[in-house]
Amino acid sequence: MNDSHRILYISHGGGPMPILGDEGHKEMVDNLRHLAATMPKPSGILLVSAHWEEAHPTVTVGPTPPLYFDYYGFPQESYELTYSAPGFDALSEKVRSTLGHAGIECGFEAERGFDHALFIPLMLMYPEADIPCVEISLMKGLDPAAHIAFGEALSGIQQENLLIIGSGFSFHNMKAFFTPDTDETRDWNRAFDDWLVETCSDPNLSESDRRQRLIEWEKAPQARYCHPREEHLLPLHVCYGAAGQACSKAFRMEIINKHASAFRW
Repeated sequence: MNDSHRILYISHGGGPMPILGDEGHKEMVDNLRHLAATMPKPSGILLVSAHWEEAHPTVTVGPTPPLYFDYYGFPQESYELTYSAPGFDALSEKVRSTLGHAGIECGFEAERGFDHALFIPLMLMYPEADIPCVEISLMKGLDPAAHIAFGEALSGIQQENLLIIGSGFSFHNMKAFFTPDTDETRDWNRAFDDWLVETCSDPNLSESDRRQRLIEWEKAPQARYCHPREEHLLPLHVCYGAAGQACSKAFRMEIINKHASAFRW
């Protein structure tokens, strides 16, 4: 792990609901605020978004990227939120150069802006919006090993006090959010979350074993119930790749009545 970096994988909740005061997000909101309050203020933030996929990693550029309201069916106030964090083109260039040296193509995106995987959690963590930010996409195909390698390459970025955030959700079954829980589905959710916390935090696991567990995450208990599609899990793989070691702290919480977790390195 690059000692000049701090790394977080966060569960960012459901659309704008954390900002709207939804009670089902209280533990998540408290967790994000705690994380920000217990770390030095970063010089810049590089955020891996579960809501953006490209053929190869792509980073935002521009002095003040706009907000991309990539959620639907919420109150009008959800589409009037503001978060005017500056972009960080020097960091975007470092990302592209560092990935290029690792043989990974990286593109620039000047139009799309920051999606809610960035602006919702950062409104809670850093409401002043004064930290320069760059958002980076996942890669289409959603290959877990490739995303770990992507994170390993990011560890080479030379940027003092950089905060790398993987913004996803450790449980992401949209149908389940709108279906009443049963004892069985609660057990399924808990079993996967237990496995994920053990995988990321157990100091007795070798790094080769930890890496292999993440690559073969579909073998985890009830993996495909918790992630019918894995885009909200893979920011974790990028974070692990960048860290290359067990997390220093796992955080467990309930979000919208589901067991969820977050990790700090």
